[in-house]
Amino acid sequence: MITCYDIIKTIVRTEKGTRLEPGRKYLFQVAKNVNKIEIKKAIEEIYKVKVQDVNTCIVTGKYKRVRQELGRTTPWKKAIVTLKEGHKIEVT
Repeated sequence: MITCYDIIKTIVRTEKGTRLEPGRKYLFQVAKNVNKIEIKKAIEEIYKVKVQDVNTCIVTGKYKRVRQELGRTTPWKKAIVTLKEGHKIEVT
């Protein structure tokens, strides 16, 4: 049985993510095998808010070099969650 905490891995605290917060949008890193409906239910259960919309995309891994070796970071799935009017997630 997959739980809400298996679906939502972490909230993404980047410069772009903080610019979206006044518009009631939040960025989350989610599991790659879940759909928008499962993400919506997990956010509503964990944070006790109402979700209006969920947009997802796969972030491809970037090439990085460590000394002489060329490697690649792992790809991950990003969810942009829009909350309904009057709801807010308290992020510390």
